[in-house]
Amino acid sequence: MSTPAAAMTSPWKSFWEKGGWWRALLLTAVYFVLFQLLSLLLTPLAENVEEPSSAAGVVVFYVLPELIGCLILALFTVSVGWWRELFARQPIRGGGWMWIAIVVVLLFNVLRFATLDYDAAGFEVVAAWLLAGLLIGFSEEVLTRGLVVNLMRKAGYREIVVAVISAALFSALHAGNLLSGQPLLATAIQLLYTFAFGILMYLALRVTGTIIAPILLHASTDPSIFLQTAYPAEGALTGIAGAGNIVVIVTGLVLLFFIRGRVGEAKPSFSDGRAA
Repeated sequence: MSTPAAAMTSPWKSFWEKGGWWRALLLTAVYFVLFQLLSLLLTPLAENVEEPSSAAGVVVFYVLPELIGCLILALFTVSVGWWRELFARQPIRGGGWMWIAIVVVLLFNVLRFATLDYDAAGFEVVAAWLLAGLLIGFSEEVLTRGLVVNLMRKAGYREIVVAVISAALFSALHAGNLLSGQPLLATAIQLLYTFAFGILMYLALRVTGTIIAPILLHASTDPSIFLQTAYPAEGALTGIAGAGNIVVIVTGLVLLFFIRGRVGEAKPSFSDGRAA
């Protein structure tokens, strides 16, 4: 006689399959602690970096820690068997207005890359940041728009709650910058920006139907911000590109109020389907 699938599910997998906001919070908190602790293993390398903004500095302070983060998330995802769920087509789609999120983020990423002094930055630094961006995009999106969103939807929350919790936890991750000496005001502004950015990444997930979209958008955002801030080219477009963070904050907070829907709704309303 065959064993029922439910009986074959491990207690570990069964625990996470129930979903819920507190499990999403628990997962994020444990990931953050593990990420910080394991990153301490890189301290000997960091002590030998003379210039943090050099290619070697970017690798030690960003690439390697984010690689550790990716490995942590990969191991967890394998342990619960969610790779297919995370990268499959989304169970709920969005409407055309959600493309605003992608257009805004992509526009300012392109503007920042277009107003970057590549000669001053150098090929190695640019390449190192592009690699760091890809790892950052993968780790942070798999955690917050992948695992957290999955946990929230398994508990049956409406999508507005899914969006807010995933964005809030994404934002909270960046509070850790206080540990590295970042000023409180700068961190508060960053938390507001990352929350709004998180909403836009959620909308990118919905409207494209795949987590690949927010991963790639995120992967091009961090390098463009860091590089253009450190090596800005002269010209009128530089000032326009510098306004990107403000536009992202406003756009994310406004679009948040238009999110509707719930996974599994039999008859979604007009705003839950083509218009949401």
